[in-house]
Amino acid sequence: MTPAARAEAAIELLDAIIAAAREGGAAADTLIARYFRTRRYAGSKDRRAVRDLVFRAIRRAGERPVSGRAALLGLAEDAPELRALFDGSAHGPAPLEVDEPVATAGIASLWLLERFDPALQREELGALLDRAPLDLRVNRLKGTRAEAVAAFPEARETPHAPLGLRLPEGAQVEQSEVWTSGLVEVQDEGSQLLALGCSARPGATIVDLCAGAGGKTLALAADMTDQGRIVASDTDRARLARMAPRLDRAGVSIIEARLLDPNREAEALADLAGASDLVLVDAPCSGTGTWRRNPEARWRLTPERLARFVKLQSHLLDVAVELVAPDGHLVYAVCSLLGEEGREQAAAFEARHSAFVRETVPITAGTAAGPGRLLSPARDGTDGFFIARWRRAC
Repeated sequence: MTPAARAEAAIELLDAIIAAAREGGAAADTLIARYFRTRRYAGSKDRRAVRDLVFRAIRRAGERPVSGRAALLGLAEDAPELRALFDGSAHGPAPLEVDEPVATAGIASLWLLERFDPALQREELGALLDRAPLDLRVNRLKGTRAEAVAAFPEARETPHAPLGLRLPEGAQVEQSEVWTSGLVEVQDEGSQLLALGCSARPGATIVDLCAGAGGKTLALAADMTDQGRIVASDTDRARLARMAPRLDRAGVSIIEARLLDPNREAEALADLAGASDLVLVDAPCSGTGTWRRNPEARWRLTPERLARFVKLQSHLLDVAVELVAPDGHLVYAVCSLLGEEGREQAAAFEARHSAFVRETVPITAGTAAGPGRLLSPARDGTDGFFIARWRRAC
């Protein structure tokens, strides 16, 4: 592909990504993979170059652009060599027109910027659009961090998580023997710290209320040395189904997957009412803490969608309350840095449930944020998370 053809391919992909963001369609990574499956003529260098253009344009534009062309023209404002490709050459972008729309640079929409937790400085928000590192969690059921380092000599230990490793971009993890054997899992250091903050112990009964594909569930099981019981529940059948092969690879036997019906979660979990030593509510949220991985998520979020997330989080916390045993614990987390999903949600929970006593989240990373702690890319080098922890006093 010529440089102009790469630019045109990036425009086509950006158009698809913008439409998906508007209509609730597939993520950028998925759309890029689909695009190149039907274009076998594009070599590996072409694919990398186009992908780089696409994500640079996405990261630059805080507001959802009107078109892929506008998004790439925005990127070209600081890259004359890219702007020169809009010359109408074969397979390239059409020539520039007078007063064409150009995407404006920014972090996010103004309405959204105003909702970030006050513990964050505005200048920190730019780190949300950096490229995310590749982190691994060492599975203590299968071996040690030293054994994993031997397999990845280029890795370095994560600064906060005691079983984490950070690899250079592009490392081939899933082709390695240590991954197929279950010694390592791909998991951001922030997620590892969330699991650590649960203080899971062998023999405990735990409910992971929003388990998804089970990444944090696996970390809890390893901390429990695969002794006890974990009920991993979710309302998403497809995500929950992806857990089974991960359990086999990790050597975990104590996890029971349980599919829930939305708004009828208590019925499906009635056997655990008042009997759980720990309930983890890693709730669905805006995902503002994961923009390093999914920068186009900024274009999907609206005030109405955020309000629905906040309502669901409150509902799930109220479901969790009924499951916690006396002297048991409840941990709430969101991969969000917005105040209303984090500290405000936690404060509202405390106002509704006086039997739950606030506890310190037992991790050293993060910043105090009302009832919990806030992890951020700028300060901690992790995905963004809010984490709070309570004990049921009676």
